[in-house]
Amino acid sequence: MVNRGSERYFDILIYSLLIFVGIISVFPLLYVLSVSLTPYSEVLRNGGFVVLPRKLTLDAYRILFGMETIPRAFGVTIFVASVGTFLNLVLTVLLAFPLSRRKLMGRSLFIFMIVFTMMFGGGLIPTYLVVQKTGLLNTVWAMIIPGAISTFNVLVVKTFFENLPEELYESARMDGAGEFTVLSRLALPLSLPVLMTVGLFYLVGNWNVFFSAVFYITDPKLNPLQVIVRGLLMAADRPETSVDVTLPTTTLQMASVIAACLPVIVVYPFVQKHLTKGMLIGALKG
Repeated sequence: MVNRGSERYFDILIYSLLIFVGIISVFPLLYVLSVSLTPYSEVLRNGGFVVLPRKLTLDAYRILFGMETIPRAFGVTIFVASVGTFLNLVLTVLLAFPLSRRKLMGRSLFIFMIVFTMMFGGGLIPTYLVVQKTGLLNTVWAMIIPGAISTFNVLVVKTFFENLPEELYESARMDGAGEFTVLSRLALPLSLPVLMTVGLFYLVGNWNVFFSAVFYITDPKLNPLQVIVRGLLMAADRPETSVDVTLPTTTLQMASVIAACLPVIVVYPFVQKHLTKGMLIGALKG
């Protein structure tokens, strides 16, 4: 009885803590969403703090998507997120699969060289010079190519491939299958969880691309969504360039934040189960 009572109190404590953490996590997003849907006059009347709006309006979103820069920035971001994520996955798989084969000549050296990049990077200026000399400046590829492969994701996928039974590979080779056939028809169909996991990592990173655009892009027409959102958020701190006071400045800023993060929030529930399974199966071993 004492043990059951202790377990009950422990469960209550854990659930209370989880609920508290959940509220803290959700509250900022709820606040931003509420302000974006609240009339600007109502926001001013409440001192800028609105949690549950009394009136709802889509004026901020109409103004936001009526701006010329927003649809164009969405197009750039969608291109970077879709093409970039596809390229990320292709290059990651093509690098991870050979590294997972223990008979690969020089395997230890290749793994050391890859892991070395996690501890020591080339630095911003050398990377900028490489991007400049390869002609990627002021192109969307400058936001894709320099970060096309994540070392951590490569190691996760490599570990997953290593955990697949070697007998599957041997039986496929005995049937005359080559390495690309083994990869495409055997390894990839079995690696959906880990691919969904690293794909989500890549997708979020590409959707939120910011520093690459700031460093490598000077053409305003190539600015991704996150750069435009930052400009809107910074507008209030620069009165000389801020949005006209007749427009819902605060609600417009909050609407831009929702527009920037909503697609990722919508996608996440569909890959959540694969994300959890992939992280467990593809976890690094000590």
